Amino acid sequence: MRKLLEQREHEILSPYAAFSDESRGRLHPQEDPLLDVRTCYQRDTDRIVHCKAFRRLMHKTQVFLQPEGDHYRTRMTHTLEVARIARTMARALHLNEDLAEAGAMGHDLGHTPFGHAGEGALSECIGKPFRHNEQSLRVVDLLENGGEGLNLTYEVRMAILGHTGDQIPETQEGQLIRRADQIAYVNHDIDDAIRAGILTNADIPQSISKILGKSHSQRINTLVCDIIDSSREAGRICATPQVEQALQELRSFMFERVYRNPVAKGEETKAKDMLKRLYGYYMDHPEAIPADFQPQLSLDGMERTVCDYIAGMTDNYAVDKFTEIFIPMGWHVRG
Repeated sequence: MRKLLEQREHEILSPYAAFSDESRGRLHPQEDPLLDVRTCYQRDTDRIVHCKAFRRLMHKTQVFLQPEGDHYRTRMTHTLEVARIARTMARALHLNEDLAEAGAMGHDLGHTPFGHAGEGALSECIGKPFRHNEQSLRVVDLLENGGEGLNLTYEVRMAILGHTGDQIPETQEGQLIRRADQIAYVNHDIDDAIRAGILTNADIPQSISKILGKSHSQRINTLVCDIIDSSREAGRICATPQVEQALQELRSFMFERVYRNPVAKGEETKAKDMLKRLYGYYMDHPEAIPADFQPQLSLDGMERTVCDYIAGMTDNYAVDKFTEIFIPMGWHVRG
């Protein structure tokens, strides 16, 4: 079955696609089982979806810190939206949908609790930028599976690393994930901001709405279709200059009105202070770090191990550990 799927890729996919049987291989050499019905990229998706870091995404903040309501996005719902957008564009361009899905599913595994506030807190703690894309790669290469990592293919690993930042993935599928991530977070952050009462659709500048559309679905459809049409014509992943400019203007608008809005970010200072205090505590008390992190201390040192431990926390777990360590608890005298 796997051989048939690999053969079918060569029959139906674009010459620009990343073919499964031409992968540059896994971090550690490993033969795919002869009877496995999955291609290497399908196996990578399954490895990601079944890992602990993926399950924790459901309890990690996207923009609004611990929102009261069931309908705000989390890292998990963001990840699923990115995967769907990436697959849609890959399918239309006859690229490898399985590679696009695998990279999308793994792109945010290294995100900290409390979103970018957590990223900023750890950056201050370690004295250099903490980048979640680099941490995502560290999760799949090392931290998962008892320190053995998930042993993913090169193409998926580079798609995860290159979903943001200066390093552009070599595959067109990896480049699609960068686009899908931007499309997803800008538009669903608008949706969440409207739900929170800090934005209305009418607040979005007319110069942007005129190009991208006035509703959530219209904006996503415009961006996706423009990238598909432009990329098909150019033979590379791109958007038209007009749509690209409108997207960048929308991102700037969101930074001004939402990402730096005191209503949306009012608790960020508390969250950052909490994570920095947790970091300081574990640096002073290495014995308090869970047993599964203890072997890492001798390999990577205190700073890296504590950083990995805190980065992997969910929002609720970080609050619980802070409460346990720093908040006095009531006690009862036994009668």
